[in-house]
Amino acid sequence: MLIEHDITDVCVGMYVVEITEPKDTFSLTKPGVLKSERVIEALKRKSVTKLLIDTSKTEVITKDTVTKVNTPKSQPTRQVTPARPITKPNFFNQEIVRARQVFNESKDIQKKLFHNAQHGLPLDMDPVQKITTESTDLIFNNPNALSCVINIRNKDEYLLEHSVSVSVLMTMFAVYKKIDKDIVNQLAIGAFLHDVGKIMIPDRILNKPDRLTEEEFHIMKTHASYSIEIMKNTPGISPLSLEVASLHHEKLNGEGYPFGVPAEKITLYGRMISICDIFDALTSHRCYKEGYAQVKAFSILRALGDKNELDRDLVDQFIRCMGVYPVGAVVQLESNRLAIVEGHNPKDPIRPLVKPFYHLKPDHFEVGQKIDLATVTDDLIVKCVRADDYNLNMEQIIEFLAHEG
Repeated sequence: MLIEHDITDVCVGMYVVEITEPKDTFSLTKPGVLKSERVIEALKRKSVTKLLIDTSKTEVITKDTVTKVNTPKSQPTRQVTPARPITKPNFFNQEIVRARQVFNESKDIQKKLFHNAQHGLPLDMDPVQKITTESTDLIFNNPNALSCVINIRNKDEYLLEHSVSVSVLMTMFAVYKKIDKDIVNQLAIGAFLHDVGKIMIPDRILNKPDRLTEEEFHIMKTHASYSIEIMKNTPGISPLSLEVASLHHEKLNGEGYPFGVPAEKITLYGRMISICDIFDALTSHRCYKEGYAQVKAFSILRALGDKNELDRDLVDQFIRCMGVYPVGAVVQLESNRLAIVEGHNPKDPIRPLVKPFYHLKPDHFEVGQKIDLATVTDDLIVKCVRADDYNLNMEQIIEFLAHEG
C-alpha cells in the first residue's frame, strides 16, 4: 500500500517510491529501501518534507544487519550499521506480525489436511498439535493479537480460514473460562478439525452463491458425519477433540445434526464450539453473503439463545470474553473518524481502547493517537461497522497502523 509520510516519521527500512514534497525540485535516482539514518538525514538537509512509501516492500533491518549504501561511482562502496531498527514499537507492528505468521501457517496446515482427507490419506497430526499449541501459548500470553488477526479474511479462503478462526475463538473462550491448558489444547485441535469433512461436499454445493435447496442442504449437513468419520480413523486424536467436532452443529432443542443430540447430552465444550462456529460464520464474508459487524452477530447469538438453540448463559459469557467491541473491530466515533479497537476496559466495556486511523468526509487515512474512551466524554463510539462499508479492507488498515508508529 502506498502511504505519504512526513520525513520526521520515516524509518530505516522503509521503501521510498518518490519525493512528494517539495514536488519537482528533487527526484530519486530510483525507488528503493532507506538503508541508513545517514540517507534520511541527507534528505532532510535537502529540505525534503514528504515521501511516498510503499509499505508492502518494507524491510526489517536490525542493528546487526550490515547493508550497502549507494555512493558516487568515484568512491568505493562502504559498509555502515543502521543506528536503529526499522519500526517503532506498537501493537500492530510487533504482536500482530507474529499472530499473522501463526494464522497463515495454520491455513497452510489446513490445506494439507483437506488434501489428505479428500484423497483418503491419513491426517498428519504433528503439525496440527504444534500449531494449536503455539496458538494456545500466544492466546495465554496475549489474546488480543490473534483476535485482531482473525478479522483479516479472504472471501475465497473461507473454508480454510473458518476452521482456523473457530479454533482461535474456542481457545480464547476456554482461556477466558480458566479451563486447564491441557484441555484447552485438545479443544483447539477439535475445533481445528471440526469442518474437515466439508472437503467431501461437492464444490457446486459448498461454494454455491445462492441459497441451497432442501436437497442441497441435506447433502451439506453430511459434512459433520464425514468429519467424525475422518477423525475416528486418525490416530492421535483424543476423545475430547472428537467430542468437540462431533457436537458443533447440535442444538439444545434437539433439532441439530448429525444426530439430533438432546440438551442434556450436549457437553459444555459442545455448547461452546457451537457459539464460536456460528459467530465466525456470521462475521465472515462468504460466497453468498457479506459478513455482519461483530455487535450485530452478538445480537443474533442471543436470539438463538432465546430460541433454545444455544446456551444463553454461555452466549453472554462469550460476549464478555470477546468484549462488547472485540479487539480488531472497526468502530465509528463521534468525531467522524474510524478507529480500530485495540484493547478492553473491563470496568467499562462500552468504552474500549481505540486507535483512530481514518477520517470521514473527506475520506483519508490519518495518523491518530490511541484513545482510552473511558477517559473522554466528547468522542464516544457511534456504532460498530465493517471496513467494507467505506471501501476499505482490514489488510489495508492493519498495514497502515503497522507502519505509522
